[in-house]
Amino acid sequence: MAGIISSSMVLFSGTNVMTNAQDGVGAAPEARADLIIIDNMKSFGPLEKATVEFLHDTHTKALAKNNESCGICHPVAKEQFYPGFKRLKNTSREEVMNIYHDGCIGCHGEMRLKGEQSGPVECDDCHMEKKKYNSSHLAIGFDKSLHARHVQAHENKCDQCHHEYDEKTRTLFYARGKEGTCRYCHTEQTKDNLLSMRVSSHIACINCHINNQAKNPLPPPVKCSQCHDASYQNTIKKLDPIPRLERNQPDMVMITTGEKDLDSGVKIQMSLVPFNHKAHEGYNDTCRVCHHQEMKQCSDCHTLGGSDAAKGLSLELAMHKKDTDRSCVGCHANQYTKNRNCSGCHQFTPTTARMSNRSCQVCHIPIPKGVELTDHTAQLLLEGRPEKPATYTQEEIPEKIIIGKLSKKYASVEFPHRKIINKIAENMGDNKLALHFHAEKATTCSGCHHNAPLTKQPSGCSSCHAKAFNDRDMHKPGIVGAYHLQCMECHTTMKINIVGCKDCHKEKSPQSSALLQREKE
Repeated sequence: MAGIISSSMVLFSGTNVMTNAQDGVGAAPEARADLIIIDNMKSFGPLEKATVEFLHDTHTKALAKNNESCGICHPVAKEQFYPGFKRLKNTSREEVMNIYHDGCIGCHGEMRLKGEQSGPVECDDCHMEKKKYNSSHLAIGFDKSLHARHVQAHENKCDQCHHEYDEKTRTLFYARGKEGTCRYCHTEQTKDNLLSMRVSSHIACINCHINNQAKNPLPPPVKCSQCHDASYQNTIKKLDPIPRLERNQPDMVMITTGEKDLDSGVKIQMSLVPFNHKAHEGYNDTCRVCHHQEMKQCSDCHTLGGSDAAKGLSLELAMHKKDTDRSCVGCHANQYTKNRNCSGCHQFTPTTARMSNRSCQVCHIPIPKGVELTDHTAQLLLEGRPEKPATYTQEEIPEKIIIGKLSKKYASVEFPHRKIINKIAENMGDNKLALHFHAEKATTCSGCHHNAPLTKQPSGCSSCHAKAFNDRDMHKPGIVGAYHLQCMECHTTMKINIVGCKDCHKEKSPQSSALLQREKE
């Protein structure tokens, strides 16, 4: 088995799906999802001739007319088809070249003798410098809906796909309760006897689909285009609702440090974090968003001090790193900058900014006195979250604000303050993330008053932004620039149609404009 795996990975890694640019002028190459570039000879040194474009679905269609199986081209071992062409391993340059020439040209020649339409038999008709096709191949993601459909089809028998490897016996076995994504072991590149994700998935999926063609009223796909063509992918049925992926995971849990940290005597200075695991499952399409190495709690690898297993990345950084969507802070920042209802304010709350103690307490919720740390503690703390954003009463929010200190050509701007605050609160809707992070009154105000204290009457823009631009403080625009950056960029990110000055500014009377012009002259 080891020899078969080793050779298969070499074969498949040499038949890459790729996009080719056309040389010269003319019609654009045809886009094909089943395009395979035959370039296996690279493993023996520089190529003597151009690579070969191979259309897989065209060939399987031709074989189907004669009721021929995949075994015509692909070797069979342990009742499975393998991706290499008529061999399980590469031997020598001459032998591999002869396998292709004898197999391809020989088949085409036989078809011609029978009077059937066939492929080329001359060298330059296969080894063409000018390419005829481009790849439209799209990777197919095994999302939760597709996974649930396979679970149903296999009647909850997870061993059909999930397995572990026993180093001693060098065999595969099924470990119930330890199922994880295939990508935990099968990476992008083949290493030793461990096949790449691409090779292993084609062996496992296609063989299973072939064996179940006759058993299923809706035959599973076996052609390249049925998985890797965009139009086909759009026809794949989505389950609604999608059943929860069960692996004995908790609904809610307290995020704690690991046993290694407790044994080391490291003092924990922050309150623990209650985490709604079930809700986050619904927000994401794969467990790898958080469990990116193995299906276990974060602190097993990310200790307080940083372990070798996590390449020194501590638990604090793993949860708070701002430049990655694998951390809590980074993922949340990514979500609200993508949401147009949030992006208007949050574009001025950069992820590189230092978080305040108030921000910490949003997640690190102190456990009330007398409450023991049990399995239900997280649920109690999470259920205490607000159901709507906290704002001041309508009477406490100024209805309008006149911005007129810098008006010259245009009249003062009448800013509908209360209307905008109400709209921001309305846009939050039932977004639990937004509701939780806007629980404190005046949090909504910080979208515009981004450096002011959270009070009922925050300081105005001119308290930080001088009348003129100061070239010694490049990150702090003058008052005119501050207003225009704040307002116009908010409108742009929220897709509010503001196209010209007069959409906000009413022009002054002609007399005032003429006087201003004479002053300039």
